Amino acid sequence: MALVKLQTEYFRNLASAPISFSPSINLIFGENGSGKSSVLEAIGYLGLGRSFRVSRHQAVVSHGQQKLTVFGGLDTGMSEKRVASPEGELSHRVGISRDVLAKETTLRVDGEAVRNLSSLALHLPVSVIDPGVFDIVAGGPGKRRQFLDWAVFHVEPSFASIWQQCQRVTSQRNQILRTGRIDDALMKVWDSQYTELSERLTEARKETFDLFTRAFNSLLGEIEAPWVYGLKLDFYAGWDSSRSLVDVLKSHREQERKMGHTLYGPNRADIRLRFQGRPVSETFSRGQQKTLVILMKIAQGMVLSNLGKQVTFLLDDINAELDVGHRAMLAQKLYELRCQVFLTSIEPPQPEELWQNTMPEYRLFHVEHGKLTEE
Repeated sequence: MALVKLQTEYFRNLASAPISFSPSINLIFGENGSGKSSVLEAIGYLGLGRSFRVSRHQAVVSHGQQKLTVFGGLDTGMSEKRVASPEGELSHRVGISRDVLAKETTLRVDGEAVRNLSSLALHLPVSVIDPGVFDIVAGGPGKRRQFLDWAVFHVEPSFASIWQQCQRVTSQRNQILRTGRIDDALMKVWDSQYTELSERLTEARKETFDLFTRAFNSLLGEIEAPWVYGLKLDFYAGWDSSRSLVDVLKSHREQERKMGHTLYGPNRADIRLRFQGRPVSETFSRGQQKTLVILMKIAQGMVLSNLGKQVTFLLDDINAELDVGHRAMLAQKLYELRCQVFLTSIEPPQPEELWQNTMPEYRLFHVEHGKLTEE
């Protein structure tokens, strides 16, 4: 699916007029503070259910307002099965509104109220590439776990439900650990549930990680750089996989009691990136880390593309982080994958620098004071 219509109400400084986009390439430029990143942020709400820039909904709603709304119209996009729709006809309509005072969220798909954000996200896989994305390599395990789980969610339909169940059981287990007085019989019950859900969660992650590494390794074959040959990616489940999780929990019961929370399991999973046996974060230059993250993001797109799903990539101000060569590599690969792309920049973009061989169809927008105008 691709986002071809967007309308917002009281979302930052964006004008409320509806905007039509290309299912392929959309280039957006404007001065700092003009609202170009806010456009991507609004799109992100439909695919992620939240802002990729801030953690609080209150920071997104327009000043003096208490409720924001984002509506999106989707069509079949650039998929192989694309069918021409009658003028104005959409495949799906999705919407999200948030009342920041009442702390209530309303979700709709095709006019019907839905309860879970996953119902929206499944329709519009959104992947963000902004200056903060490079923390996937340099940051902690949580960033890489989030990176992997985004792909697992779109590959394995049952993942969201299993993950939510596992979160609830982990919370219950942590409450018992925090009391300091552990009832062994009760703990055994929670351990059993936690272990079962953890194994299902881990299996889904492993299967998606295998798909990802195959795509990633094929990309490495196209890169001429010495670090390619010493690079290794491994999936860490969150505990010593040579032992059962039940045994690990039993043998570390006292340690978990002292810490007051669960120390082993899928909540500790990671993608371990190593070069010649050492962490990439310690051995790679900043430029090499950027190249690595770009390849990882493209590989994610490849996984979903192979499953017939179109990803909507939000490229926010990447000119500040990537040189012309890296921007061109990223743009070309995303075009080849038939992804939908939204790319922002301060200066008017130069499509001939991004696509030197084949110029795709694109739409160009200028944003000023929150209003988009197609050039």
